[in-house]
Amino acid sequence: MELRLRASASPASASPRGTVVSPCPRPYPRLPSRPIQKRLAGSAVPRRGPAARRRPCSTLMTASYNTGTPDLVDFDWETLGFQLVPTDFMYIMKCSSDGVFTKGELVPYGPIELNPAAAVLNYGQGLLEGLRAHRKEDGSVIVFRPEENALRMRIGADRLCMPAPSVEQFLSGVKQTILANKRWVPPTGKGSLYIRPLLIGSGAMLGVAPAPEYTFVVYVCPVGHYFKDGLSPISLLTEEEYHRAAPGGTGDIKTIGNYASVVSAQRRAKEKGHSDVLYLDPVHKKFVEEVSSCNIFMVKDNVISTPLLTGTILPGITRRSIIEIARNLGIQVEERLIAIDELLDADEVFCTGTAVVLSPVGCIVYHGRRVEYGNGKVGAVSQQLYSALTAIQKGLAEDSMGWSVQLN
Repeated sequence: MELRLRASASPASASPRGTVVSPCPRPYPRLPSRPIQKRLAGSAVPRRGPAARRRPCSTLMTASYNTGTPDLVDFDWETLGFQLVPTDFMYIMKCSSDGVFTKGELVPYGPIELNPAAAVLNYGQGLLEGLRAHRKEDGSVIVFRPEENALRMRIGADRLCMPAPSVEQFLSGVKQTILANKRWVPPTGKGSLYIRPLLIGSGAMLGVAPAPEYTFVVYVCPVGHYFKDGLSPISLLTEEEYHRAAPGGTGDIKTIGNYASVVSAQRRAKEKGHSDVLYLDPVHKKFVEEVSSCNIFMVKDNVISTPLLTGTILPGITRRSIIEIARNLGIQVEERLIAIDELLDADEVFCTGTAVVLSPVGCIVYHGRRVEYGNGKVGAVSQQLYSALTAIQKGLAEDSMGWSVQLN
């Protein structure tokens, strides 16, 4: 018997089920990040009878938006939030026990089939990434630093004993998926296209071991602001019982298990009227680590500080981008251990991440003590960095860093 989950390749693309346990693939070197210099060329989207192959869920949820122009879906972009909006196509590429990924293909967005014994379902052998694409004023589309996501996935795959797509394969899958769903990229200023690459152990395993088969999936979704009030300051509740990650664990990679563990604390925080949860280190319980799904920064006396990457904190791509932008603006940036008392005494606090972009913090609650920042307004440094970052992401300013990839 097979369990049907969201997303499904056609029978022709299904890989044979193996029974041999594959050895852990050769570790990949931790390559240094670097700006992207290449441009990705456009390609034609194969459409092999999508109406006939599209799954019922995709059909029902997209039918009311299929009346737009070929370049843009007829959608109420003013109401766009951060929730799933099924689009037209997704990308699937498989890898068997030989560790080599075969040529991927675009298929209609919809369910895929997974064996109930799939390693991702039983043992959490899976990684995710997140990146954004924006529509420029001339109608073209740009993607922000996708090579960094490809490199980070390879590092995470090494940690979980998984083969990973090459950087070129990752970029090709992302490019093809965006172009196939180009009409879902929101108009300039109305949001962005969120891209979600997944790498999962799709092969069946009974014992704890690397899966005999892996699947790389890319799907996309138009999104607005992560927090409902956009750039308005958010409220954080410091978590006093649970910890997001532990030394020697997987806190520094984007494994799927890192996110399920924060849901309980996040829900309790939201029930108390807060936006999210702030986590402290699990050893001393006094050093700031990160928020549920984003990094954190503080500003004090015109110096920006952010927690040092010690192995329990995710090396965010937006985090690194903000550090580089700030230094280029002549602002001093420190990566170091930050005690919670220092954070409570800061002039400004903000969070960064692909989903939240840059979100100012207006309030932090710690041991019942409530500390507010900026009188409910966005701080000057936070606003300056947000404007500089989003101008590059949206193609509104010159990209002197070489970060943006143009899709033609």
